[in-house]
Amino acid sequence: MHRKSDDGLGSPPWIDLSQYHQPGYEAGGSRVQRLLWWLVQAIAFPLTLHTAHGIRCWLLKCFGARIGQNVVIRPTARITYPWNIEIGDYSWIGDDVVLYSLAPIKIGKHCVISQKSYLCTGSHSITDPSFPLETGEVIVENGAWVATDCFLGPNVRIGANAVIGARSSVFQSMPAGQICFGSPCKPIKPRLMDKSAELKAI
Repeated sequence: MHRKSDDGLGSPPWIDLSQYHQPGYEAGGSRVQRLLWWLVQAIAFPLTLHTAHGIRCWLLKCFGARIGQNVVIRPTARITYPWNIEIGDYSWIGDDVVLYSLAPIKIGKHCVISQKSYLCTGSHSITDPSFPLETGEVIVENGAWVATDCFLGPNVRIGANAVIGARSSVFQSMPAGQICFGSPCKPIKPRLMDKSAELKAI
């Protein structure tokens, strides 16, 4: 039996957050840059017109983001550190998307990250009492669609032209060209191209 805690809330905690640390982690950017970005994101970003994607892309580029041509980013999207973000041509970032970019987030060309999805590059050790920070990049390859309200964890790679179904939780990489969904997310079936649409595009 576990020893009871004297606060009436069960066993004593296995972690000691007073010892929390971030071994070797560097957020990038200076303190001034981080402060300026938080102000820009809190004030300027959400006040831009809904269709003013160019202005928002320009603001992100000013803070080191690598943004391609004709990228759509909605004003309610939230980006932790722009200098860790790369977004390819013609990709869309929807309303209330969170790019928690403690580590790099790379989004390819012609990708869609739908509203309320959360791309997370940070986690913590659950076996170390000091609860240290652990980070890993998130990669979404060309042509992939992450549908609404999905969670992508650290060290996840979404293969080219894959679809991640709504409200899926992705804790491991998903293969290219597959329709995947669930919590935990799993590949279900191939994503097939509509041949009539393909012919029209030629």
